Amino acid sequence: MEINSTFIPLNIENVDTDQIIPARFLKATNRDGFGKNLFRDWRYNNDDESQPKLDFILNNSQYKGAILVAAKNFGCGSSREHAAWALKDAGFDAVVSSFFADIFKNNALNNFLLPVQVSDEFLEGLFDAISLNPSASIYIDVDEQTITNVETGNVAHFEINAYKKNCLINGYDDIDYLLSIRDQIEAFEG
Repeated sequence: MEINSTFIPLNIENVDTDQIIPARFLKATNRDGFGKNLFRDWRYNNDDESQPKLDFILNNSQYKGAILVAAKNFGCGSSREHAAWALKDAGFDAVVSSFFADIFKNNALNNFLLPVQVSDEFLEGLFDAISLNPSASIYIDVDEQTITNVETGNVAHFEINAYKKNCLINGYDDIDYLLSIRDQIEAFEG
């Protein structure tokens, strides 16, 4: 599995799940429609979609892509799965940071959003690349567990749980995975 995309830089540390998706939007129980409220309080003046904050990065048409690059400690705060839903619904396939809250990381993987944890130095290189070229891109090879800053050619390795990697590559949730090994389960029980 590969993700090759331009990216959106969110150079803000300690982004918590209430900033990602404010609590007032947590009423729904399915995953659809959360993307429009991603970073809602940062994106709009007076909670009015007709009044975007022009200085917020997601409102800058110069930046696009399926990868969000965030500063250290992304996804901290409450354990709401809706944060991963909002990012995925907004079109992101991966989030890159130098540190993720554990619960956010697991929620992301459970929702087919790849959290890629890199060193502070590699992260800084991504922010530097996009400051020079808003069309800078990133190449992520999930099979090899590598991320490449296409502008510089720098490559880093990232960790991912083997089970979650298998599920991500095959598009399995936990039930799909169990169904995929049904024959082995039946043979064991038999």
